[in-house]
Amino acid sequence: MKFTLSWLKEHLETEATLDEILYALTDLGLEVEEVIDPASKLANFTLAKVKHAEPHPDADRLRVCKVDTDDGEKQIVCGAPNAREGITVVLCKPGDYVPGIDVTLSVGNIRGVESHGMMASERELELSDEHNGIIELPSGEVGQKFTDWLAENDPAKVDPVIDIAITPNRPDALGVRGIALDLAARGLGEMKPAKTANIEGTFVSPLTVSIDEDTAENGCEVFAGRLIKGVKNGPSPQWLQDRLKAIGLRPISALVDVTNFFTYDRNRPLHVFDADKVQGNLRVHRTKGGETMMGLDEKEYTFGEGQVVISDDNGVESIGGIMGGLHSGCTEGTVNVFVEAAYWDRIQIAMTGRALKINTDARYRNERGIDPEYNMQALDDATQMILDLCGGEVSNVVIAGAVPDVSRAYKLDAARIQSLVGMEIPESEQRQILTKLGFRLEGNQAHVPSWRPDVMGEADLVEEVARVVSLTKLQSQPLPRVDAGVPKMILSTAQKREQIARRTSAALGYNECVTYSFIDQKAAALFGGGTDETMLENPISSEMSHLRPALLPGLLQAAARNQARGFMDMALFEVGPAFHGGEPREQHNLVTGLLVGRTGPKDVHGASRAVDVFDAKADAEAVLSAIGAPTKVQILRGVPGWWHPGRSGKICLGPKKVLAVFGELHPKVLAEMDVKGPAVAFAIWPDEVPEPKKKTSTRPAMEISDLQAVERDFAFVVDEDVEALKLVNAAAGADKVLIDDVRVFDQFIGGSLGEGKKSIAITVRLQPTDKTLKEKDIEAVAAKIVEKVSKATGGELRG
Repeated sequence: MKFTLSWLKEHLETEATLDEILYALTDLGLEVEEVIDPASKLANFTLAKVKHAEPHPDADRLRVCKVDTDDGEKQIVCGAPNAREGITVVLCKPGDYVPGIDVTLSVGNIRGVESHGMMASERELELSDEHNGIIELPSGEVGQKFTDWLAENDPAKVDPVIDIAITPNRPDALGVRGIALDLAARGLGEMKPAKTANIEGTFVSPLTVSIDEDTAENGCEVFAGRLIKGVKNGPSPQWLQDRLKAIGLRPISALVDVTNFFTYDRNRPLHVFDADKVQGNLRVHRTKGGETMMGLDEKEYTFGEGQVVISDDNGVESIGGIMGGLHSGCTEGTVNVFVEAAYWDRIQIAMTGRALKINTDARYRNERGIDPEYNMQALDDATQMILDLCGGEVSNVVIAGAVPDVSRAYKLDAARIQSLVGMEIPESEQRQILTKLGFRLEGNQAHVPSWRPDVMGEADLVEEVARVVSLTKLQSQPLPRVDAGVPKMILSTAQKREQIARRTSAALGYNECVTYSFIDQKAAALFGGGTDETMLENPISSEMSHLRPALLPGLLQAAARNQARGFMDMALFEVGPAFHGGEPREQHNLVTGLLVGRTGPKDVHGASRAVDVFDAKADAEAVLSAIGAPTKVQILRGVPGWWHPGRSGKICLGPKKVLAVFGELHPKVLAEMDVKGPAVAFAIWPDEVPEPKKKTSTRPAMEISDLQAVERDFAFVVDEDVEALKLVNAAAGADKVLIDDVRVFDQFIGGSLGEGKKSIAITVRLQPTDKTLKEKDIEAVAAKIVEKVSKATGGELRG
């Protein structure tokens, strides 16, 4: 929204400076995007008078002038044909920047004669394109600021242009008067009375209007107009042209310029028809589809079904509330004009404008909301301006439909501003602010003005008061503590675990990835997904058609992209949700890490090696430990098919309580994802980790037993296909209190054991907690270990 300072002062009586106005606008929520102040680039230039002028001794077209300035008499060489004795000119001194020629002046030497500055033309000061001679002023004193002279004699040339950003909820600020109203409420001046007219027609309009029944309800609620005959259309007066040019509009003719003026001055789009080109009467209706119209922008538009237009007997003459037609547009030859003021449905305007791809000032305002109660007054005000500029005789008003009733009132609760905003504002000040904004107060009821469609409740009244008082004055206050002492954690257990998992993974050397939650069906199917339940109804692309069933697909795709660029060794991790269904709650959180390639660069000591399953297992256990998982867990088989069947496992608290899975990825999966192995990974379900029994913000004290631990070795002969893991789990379950650790330290196959047999040796560590173990206690536990292992594996203690 652009407007000039002088235009604003047509509505606001103010002594505020430009800077004060700009600050207030932004503080009120009308953010200033740009200010074009012509006076700023002319600030250094002063008036001077030519006392004497004579030909240059060495150039026929140059003249040497003696110029009276505020710094005394100066010699200036000038090539302008009108440089002569006695004229008042605009002086640019050495050191001044001249915008039209992009030069900073200095003392010059022109054909052997010194020149101390220059006398400027209008083009050199960017006032116009005139450059046939220097500026001659009819008045002015030597040393007077040129900007002061312009402000007195030609103010349009130094009128600042202000451009503000309008949020969709403030259509009232799309008119200069609405902006002035905000500034007056802030206290930067007083509103001037609105210029209104009361026009009585002298004859009955031969042109009538009607609204179809299916259009009146949600298309056009009221359509009013009147005929003005005998107008003389031509260029609009200079003040109106200057005003429109300043905001970037091209003056066309008096009739059209009047409608553009009201569009910006009062946020009131209007339209004028050349009445002699209208056949029959005007009808507001919906299109059937296929109709065409040549618009004022000289483009042909074809209408779809249900769009609101204005037609005469020949066809469509205007797109309701958006653009007029070229056929019935006003020209210099227009003698009889029909002026229209209507209130259109905002949704209908937006839908039609988008469908036809038309953006006009009228559409911009009509779809955001104009003042319905100003509709009839706007018709009178515009008529009066047309009569003043073009003359003519006015008919009675013809009207179809009725002005909609948008009146509403809300309770003003003066105390509520403290609870909603945190500002203490006296009730008298609140009532005064609302009154200045146009609200009508009756007791504790605030009646909303018709030009404020954004005020829809009591909270909006509070917002209006707060923004006018200025939210920048709001002093921050710390929130009171609910409980005394150290405050409780803000993050939930799940959020804290995610945070710890991220930090631990990064500390282990992994790089965090953030991948899309959507993957292609083929990749999803590799990891147990890709079903119709997780398929997107409207995917961005074919590569993002399904919700991801795991985080591994995204990490593998990232690894493949890095390998394609020559990075073969990497450690990647991600923390985020995966989806096992399409409903809102059918998702689970995961912490997933991926190791690809080797553990480090090759060196002479042989420290570099390919990553293996034990790297993934160690990292998974480190993350689990950091997030508070129990230390005593079971390692079991039975992992999903995308893991290597013999080099993977799951970390469990029981057969059905899985905390994590680790291991090598299946070679077929790596081939499908175009990743060159070896590749190992882990996936942790942090939500499956039991909640701690004691929720404190500090780590519990370390417990160290003061009793001696005891270790015993056992060797069992079992069948060759029995897994060592099965034997270890059986031994650990013999006494869950005393047995602290079980580990394999030897395996022997063949020899005296016979065909199909092997020996597995384990060390069992017993850690007493309340008393020193005696020999009989140790023997009892050893017997349980043998019994448990024998029962689970079918093996026997090796003699």
